[in-house]
Amino acid sequence: MPLKAWVIKENMINKLMTFKRKIVRKIFGPTRTDDGYWRIKTNQEINDILKGQNIIGFIKKKRLNWLGHVERMAEDNIVQKIKRWKPMSKRPTGR
Repeated sequence: MPLKAWVIKENMINKLMTFKRKIVRKIFGPTRTDDGYWRIKTNQEINDILKGQNIIGFIKKKRLNWLGHVERMAEDNIVQKIKRWKPMSKRPTGR
């Protein structure tokens, strides 16, 4: 039985990446220019700070780790029971 999970769609990826950049900007603060003014960091500067670490890759890695844990669990574990569960009927269409 294939294990199903929520799909991360393109709009969710964009929202996660935007949120991550916002938080990193808050953590590292503004940059002082040569003429004494302050400015926020650009996306390129943030990517240089993080050295290419990607939140989407992190999420996918953690999902694979969880799958490994689930596969090694005992058959009488509640997670294994939920994984094997098949609904009796289909949901009605529409709202």
